Amino acid sequence: MTGKVEFVSVPWDERALDIEYQWIGVANEAAPLLVFLHEGLGSLAMWRDFPERLCRAAGCRGLVYSRPGYGRSTARAKDENWDVDFMHRQAYALLPALLDRLDVDSETRPPWLFGHSDGGSIALLYAAAYPRRVAGIIVIAPHIMVEELSVKSIEQARVAYLQTDLRERLGRYHADPDSAFWGWNDIWLLPQFRGWSIEDEIGDIRCPLLAVQGVNDEYGTLEQVHGIARRVKQAEIIELRDCGHSPHRDQAQRLIDASTRFLESNTVGTFSDETGFYAQY
Repeated sequence: MTGKVEFVSVPWDERALDIEYQWIGVANEAAPLLVFLHEGLGSLAMWRDFPERLCRAAGCRGLVYSRPGYGRSTARAKDENWDVDFMHRQAYALLPALLDRLDVDSETRPPWLFGHSDGGSIALLYAAAYPRRVAGIIVIAPHIMVEELSVKSIEQARVAYLQTDLRERLGRYHADPDSAFWGWNDIWLLPQFRGWSIEDEIGDIRCPLLAVQGVNDEYGTLEQVHGIARRVKQAEIIELRDCGHSPHRDQAQRLIDASTRFLESNTVGTFSDETGFYAQY
């Protein structure tokens, strides 16, 4: 079941935003739902066929969408500057509003989240804030704090956008590449963003958690996932060799195999007040 790309109006900051989304995966309505959250320069289209492949392998339904400012969702206004808390706002307000508008019953049948990079950070924040509304999360190359390596790579991306064909290439995946690029690049390079961290928040996560990172990630060191493991006792960590910041491209089959195993071993059941997560039954 791969549906057409559609749009839904979602309330945001006293206005309505058009969010592009697509249903994918198996047609069984009883199957678990896996929601995909893209990276800082990503979009629905930039995932390519990875979400469909994972959902088919795991027997899941999938929901892929572009966050505001990305893909064909409502673009960021030229005078709109995101604040340091932009990922918190995506996790606490936009994602719940989107799920509600799409009639996803997160209370009765909580979805799984699959997040990449900034999308992984948003998934972590959502799971910490809404423990009863998420069955589990898989994050690849997530950020829990800002590292010098991240800043240097993002500075290099800025040069590439200004001096190479990067803008043209991003235009294949975004209706307004300037909206996507500058919304992400400007905030990450703000001096006040150097102190951004979600290390304290993630300690509240109670659901199953798989964190995956490439050993050769150019945007973050392995301390990102090791930091998760120290704070979330049930977290499982996988380090992928010969892999950069995009495991779903660099090591797609290994990631699909690991994610499928993790999903199958944490089948959604009833919520336990003792453990705090949806346990297998």
